[in-house]
Amino acid sequence: MKKAKVVVIGGGTGLSVLLRGLKTFPVDISAIVTVADDGGSSGRLRKELSIPPPGDVRNVLIALSEVEPLVEELFQHRFENGNGLSGHSLGNLLLAGMTSITGDFSRGVQELSRVLNVKGKVLPAANEEIVLHAEYEDGTYIEGESKIPLSGKKIKRVFLEPSHPEPLHESLEAIENADLLVFGPGSLYTSIIPNLLVPQMADAIRNSKAWKVYICNVMTQPGETDQFTAADHVQAIYDHVGDHFLNAVLVNTQPIPYSYAQRYAEEGAEEVRIDEARLKKMGLDIFGDDLLYFENHLLRHDASKLSQRLVSML
Repeated sequence: MKKAKVVVIGGGTGLSVLLRGLKTFPVDISAIVTVADDGGSSGRLRKELSIPPPGDVRNVLIALSEVEPLVEELFQHRFENGNGLSGHSLGNLLLAGMTSITGDFSRGVQELSRVLNVKGKVLPAANEEIVLHAEYEDGTYIEGESKIPLSGKKIKRVFLEPSHPEPLHESLEAIENADLLVFGPGSLYTSIIPNLLVPQMADAIRNSKAWKVYICNVMTQPGETDQFTAADHVQAIYDHVGDHFLNAVLVNTQPIPYSYAQRYAEEGAEEVRIDEARLKKMGLDIFGDDLLYFENHLLRHDASKLSQRLVSML
């Protein structure tokens, strides 16, 4: 039997969480990963070596890998001291090394995928260095993914520099052949939308016959989506790539314990309100489910519940 093809588009922790669950199901996975990160170890390697930032790609490789826990730990190991080494994770350095050896970031990712026995394909959204910029409602601009949420201003739009990076041929092919296209969960303006700004990528998604599902974040993100409802998240995507881009939205319906809500409120985050009427008016199917997992005072999507819900849509 032919496996269903699932393409997941995003970045950050949310994407890795989802993929850990998804790889346990009999589906063919392609992960298209944002490369707009400019903070920490990734940002330093990007600046010094002029390569796409490896951090999000590293996390996705590990999420989809089938290796001993010790190898995973080694890949994620972050050096705490050492002149020039401090703050770098070994996986980032290996990705930088592979890029240098193969002369190409995406080739480097493919070679490491083999070493790590990765289940599925990991594809950077672009094969070159790109910078994310934001324009705020007050007309001011800022450059750099890590700085965007820090201004405390309302984001009007984000855009890429260079504005027309080349997507990988494999990414376009994966989108074209997909049965299910999944966006998120993850930071709206800094993990999800940057992928859709790669010009041919949005066109390929729009032309794809796949079912297109957006996984809505459970909590708002300070500096990015303050006071956003579920429909506001979708509208932000539409503002960047045009309407009728999605078929469905998957939302969490599990109540959030008071202690967690309090903790998030201290950081300026609140639960994303599900405004069903407005989502329906946008022509979207709404799927709700208990999707939460609680860990170290943090709310996360439960990888296996989330994956199960997505696979059931196939």
